[in-house]
Amino acid sequence: MMLQSDPAATPGDTRSRGALSTLSTRLAEAREELRAAAARARAGVRTLRRYSTRIDDILKDIYEAGRQLTDKPTALIPLGGYGRRHLCQCSDIDLLIVVDGEIGAPEERFLRAILHPLWDLGLEVGHQVRRVAEFGEPEADNPEYLAALLDARFLVGDANVFERSAKACLAAESPWRAPMRAALIDLARQRHGQFNHTVFQLEPDIKDAPGGLRDATAIRLLARMARGAPGEPYTDVGRLDEAEDFMLRVRSIVHMERKHNVNVLDHGMQEVVAERFGSPGDQKRRQVELLMSTYYHHARRIDRSMMTVLKSSQAPPDRNRTVKPIGDDLETAWDGVRFVDGTLASIQPQSWLRPFEAALNEDAEVSEQVLTCIERHGERYAPESFFPTDEERDRLLRVLHPRPGLYARLSDMHGRGLLGRMFPEFQKVYCLVVRDFYHKYTVDEHTLRTIRNVEHLCTPRTDSRKRFAGVLRELEQPELLVLALLFHDVGKWTNKNHSEEGVRMAIGALRRLRLPEKSIATVEFLIRHHLQMSVLAFRRDVEDPETATQFARLVGTEERLKLLCLLTLADVDAVSPGVMTPWKEEMLWRLYVETYNRLTLGYSDDAIEDAEAVREELSAQRPADVSAADLDAFIEGLPRRYLRVVDRPRVYEHVRLARGLEPREVRSLLEQKDAAWELSTIALDQPGLFANVCGVLSYFGMDILRGQAMTNRHGLVLDIFQFADQEGYLRLNQVARDELTALLEDVIAGNVDIADKLRGRWGSRSTGRPQQPMRPTVRFNNHYSRRFTVREVVTANAWGLLYRLSHVLSARG
Repeated sequence: MMLQSDPAATPGDTRSRGALSTLSTRLAEAREELRAAAARARAGVRTLRRYSTRIDDILKDIYEAGRQLTDKPTALIPLGGYGRRHLCQCSDIDLLIVVDGEIGAPEERFLRAILHPLWDLGLEVGHQVRRVAEFGEPEADNPEYLAALLDARFLVGDANVFERSAKACLAAESPWRAPMRAALIDLARQRHGQFNHTVFQLEPDIKDAPGGLRDATAIRLLARMARGAPGEPYTDVGRLDEAEDFMLRVRSIVHMERKHNVNVLDHGMQEVVAERFGSPGDQKRRQVELLMSTYYHHARRIDRSMMTVLKSSQAPPDRNRTVKPIGDDLETAWDGVRFVDGTLASIQPQSWLRPFEAALNEDAEVSEQVLTCIERHGERYAPESFFPTDEERDRLLRVLHPRPGLYARLSDMHGRGLLGRMFPEFQKVYCLVVRDFYHKYTVDEHTLRTIRNVEHLCTPRTDSRKRFAGVLRELEQPELLVLALLFHDVGKWTNKNHSEEGVRMAIGALRRLRLPEKSIATVEFLIRHHLQMSVLAFRRDVEDPETATQFARLVGTEERLKLLCLLTLADVDAVSPGVMTPWKEEMLWRLYVETYNRLTLGYSDDAIEDAEAVREELSAQRPADVSAADLDAFIEGLPRRYLRVVDRPRVYEHVRLARGLEPREVRSLLEQKDAAWELSTIALDQPGLFANVCGVLSYFGMDILRGQAMTNRHGLVLDIFQFADQEGYLRLNQVARDELTALLEDVIAGNVDIADKLRGRWGSRSTGRPQQPMRPTVRFNNHYSRRFTVREVVTANAWGLLYRLSHVLSARG
């Protein structure tokens, strides 16, 4: 039963001006004390208990003022966060009011006397009303209520009413216990699904996200319910207390600043919270990075404990029947591979990789027994203790061989400290946040996700990834790729060049492993140049033969090319969801193929007319309506990359479009290609031609992915654009193509000034949600191409960006 807010007063109500004013003053004092503590980042568990007690006192007085309205025994019972005494400034007051008997008019007056003053005080009250008799059957269809009941405590009223109610639903033998446990588990899994099962949120919800406050509560409740049962899950209470206290302090600051029950730690709030905590650093960016590193550290601990508890909930009734020996001192059980003799294993760190190798071989998990052993004893051992002989090193290399389960096993190692003990270099980036425009994850989690991307190539799900999977199968030593990924970003712990610093750190670790010098040199090369292929694929002209030629000189061998290609794919794809677009994947593949051909076959000069075999092939396959003279005139002077951009039928279509072309006339082809659209325009050269086409696409809201301009010897210009129609304009409007083509023709003819049409749209369009400010960088380079000057602009994506850049260049001649 629930009551709605009702302004009508009842006898015995405490809402006289004097009484309500007194309550309001007491509430204001309690809130002021809480705000003062929150402002100093001290509103953690202790402070919130004091604040909850102040709210308790207010409720007790309200209860005493209204208790004479009914002669039936009643009790007020705080639930949920209020029951735990974790009330923040804007938290709901979760309250269960229990009546021993039927609820009639006197009891309804009593309920109003309790609830109306709370509403008048501006408190958010989540109330439930029950009769004692209603606790006979569990309310299985109300999981939130079931979970909140587990934190029930007696506040005021008839203690016998509380004891009877608590015994009915909270006692060990109560029929409520199983539905309550199921509710906690189901709610946790639903929450985790809403956040993609990761603690690494750009703007985390500190209450609901994985590793948040709700998980901390669920861990305690599930552990309490399992106490004394076989296989009781292990939880490190001390670390859980510390993590929960930190989260509550953060939540208190957010409530103080937002003045609402909002729990999202967005980018702006991160700066405020970092300042309140006194996070070190002379720049806000560094202060926020340190704050969020601390957040992820605590969230990880909570999340890991939650996973342990959830896994324990799946244990079979007879756990020992599933045990099977799988070798010396190892066996598989219901929860994965474990040591037969954990005590002996605790003093033999060189054996700790064996259960991980066995788990990969058996397609199983590693048991909590093994992980707890490692966590408890790992700090006693130096890195050399884990690889005393070549046998242990070779086992590590076998473990690092890409296959299903590798990411999960490495995550286990990292979460329990084994990776950091074996490789202190990697521990430098534990929960390290680098706050930039691109990365979504901490450095260590990004690293593990790169390895997961390589693992996914073992079972590719798309045709585009199957080609990269083929490259992975061709590698002579794929474990070197995983080693390079493991160390490729460790240099980010300092402000130095992270690639060079990563090389320095990795060499020390690889020499401890006693790897062959050739293998060390390969890993060193991959770390030093791990950004190079993405720069060339996404910022240079892949079709320019000089790009592949220079890259071939850098990699030197086919094996290094394959390794660097897969490293780049895995690295970029792990930055953030959606960063590795189909277009980028295609550009990466093209660069790989072109470079591979340079290394194995070689190419001649760049001009089409110098490639006699190509000219003869084009002429031999030309359709009847395309003459040899027209074909030769069209391709004369075009670069060879033209034939890599377009297929043969499209070449002949371009020849047809070019016939009889007049000055200030444009002809075009528009077609959809996979996830992107492609526009080809043919016109005689004129000032601002490329910029004007960019402007037309921008006017219709298109996001230009790539633009290329090619000119033949007769002054004919072919521009080819790939773009994304994010708003679905072309797909949703039947006349869209005609409108785009008509405006393009008017602009090229000089009838419409595209700058005027665009001017009214500046500021009214956006490429998406606001991002952190990004300082534009402009570089010029005369070494990447023998024929052209390369201008590189790195800046935030913006509507009309390519138009503005090309317009400036055109205006400068």
